[in-house]
Amino acid sequence: MHIAQVAPLTEAIPPKLYGGTERVVSWLTEELIALGHDVTLFASGDSVTSARLEAVWPRALRLDGAVRDPNALHMMMLERVYQSTSDFDFLHCHLDYYPFSLLSRQATPFVTTLHGRLDLPEHQPVFDTFSSVPVVSISNAQRRPLPQANWVRTVYHGLPAQLLVPKPVKPSYFAFLGRIAPEKGFDRAVRIAQHCGVPLKVAAKVDKVDQDYFDEQIKPLMASRDIEYIGEIGDKEKSEFLSGAIVLLVPIDWPEPFGLVMIEAMACGTPVIAFNRGSVPEVIDDGVTGFVVEDINGAVGAVDRLGHLSRDKIRRRFEERFTARRMAQDYLAVYRSLSAAASPHLRLVADDAPAL
Repeated sequence: MHIAQVAPLTEAIPPKLYGGTERVVSWLTEELIALGHDVTLFASGDSVTSARLEAVWPRALRLDGAVRDPNALHMMMLERVYQSTSDFDFLHCHLDYYPFSLLSRQATPFVTTLHGRLDLPEHQPVFDTFSSVPVVSISNAQRRPLPQANWVRTVYHGLPAQLLVPKPVKPSYFAFLGRIAPEKGFDRAVRIAQHCGVPLKVAAKVDKVDQDYFDEQIKPLMASRDIEYIGEIGDKEKSEFLSGAIVLLVPIDWPEPFGLVMIEAMACGTPVIAFNRGSVPEVIDDGVTGFVVEDINGAVGAVDRLGHLSRDKIRRRFEERFTARRMAQDYLAVYRSLSAAASPHLRLVADDAPAL
């Protein structure tokens, strides 16, 4: 198949800094090519890919201080995609609801993966209006606020099988990974570690929007001798960081759509203790890859049961459920299903076309 992947311009593919969606798009694109498909990637010009790159803007918007209206550039990209739809067998978008209206007015089958939270009130009229547009969820929990959407499948994220691997180090601390924000529950991770008397290592970024929260509420917590703040880390550092952790703490307080950090830990054989929010009970096999808990007391109690888990088995479960190859195969099934369903429509479009 000739497949178009349409990525956000916010970060490069893959991202040079933090960027969960952009990492997933990169992994998916590379796996589709490895499976023998022809892929064109619409993305920023500083992207690095094996696909044919359609560079819509020279560099990622987060790194381009001259850009003040990113929506304008995304509209330009969608028009470029629209004008070239006949070149593709399938279009796969990662831009939320932005492509719905335009791509519904052309014949090439398409799907949009929704990567973010969907529980905001303004989402309701959008999905009422576009209730026939096919969309993919990244967890079943993500779907709950929008039962009217045309969900065609849930496809869990996946990592390249050898991107993160267990390292032969002795686990000696609790880990917190990803982003420090109110909904991520870092303060609760501190309390869990303090209850258990175990050091906490923190590898996380702070977005500008969360800087005041970090300065006012989190910095005072960092004064503890038992908390080590490493800052943002990349994939090259994650295997060592996660392998050295007794457990990854994910004490979130929001409807997490997926949570890449959980499968990153599993890839390293590291168990996860996470609060029962959003996708957590779908991603964690309770009692196998970690524990799903309701609150801080539940998390502290689960620490005592970590010794019953096998780090080798955690890694094997990752290989069974959360590799990029499995993700790509799931998406190919979506592409083929929607293409087959669109075939009568495509014939109708051809039959109705004026003779030349």
